[in-house]
Amino acid sequence: MAERRERAAPDTVPTRIGQVVMLHHAGDREEARHRFLGLWAELGEHGDPLYRCTLAHYLADTQDDPEEELAWDLRALTAAEEAAGGRAGACEGSLAVRALYPSLQLNLAADYARLGRPDAARAHLHRARGAARALADDRYGEGVRDAIRRLEALLDGGRAPEGREPPGQRP
Repeated sequence: MAERRERAAPDTVPTRIGQVVMLHHAGDREEARHRFLGLWAELGEHGDPLYRCTLAHYLADTQDDPEEELAWDLRALTAAEEAAGGRAGACEGSLAVRALYPSLQLNLAADYARLGRPDAARAHLHRARGAARALADDRYGEGVRDAIRRLEALLDGGRAPEGREPPGQRP
């Protein structure tokens, strides 16, 4: 047990997540999923909520099943709300979570759209749009706002997105 805690020491978790993200972006989705799941097991359900949020956010991208992707995105949102002090919808409280929140909501909107649930998709898209107002006018903020507009256009056109954007272009 001590070894497990040592391997998931807080100062190494962001680095380890980043390394797996690079592996995923390089195209090794299966290995990335395997390593993310291992890190998830190390963190446990009571691990740092910001780390769990970040990890679940990226784990969702490695899923083949849209229902599993949704489940991981919901875990990410739950952890974000916990990181913000346990107040549902109050994710704006933490600077790191505030930056992730629009993307978390956008991903949930895309998940629901893919699953043929346009009302749920629109609700999360509305939350994403509202939260995106707090983002800077930088590359990340513009990328999130552009993705929100694209998904909104897809929903207005009656077509659900086929899949997520390539990892390098996703917020």
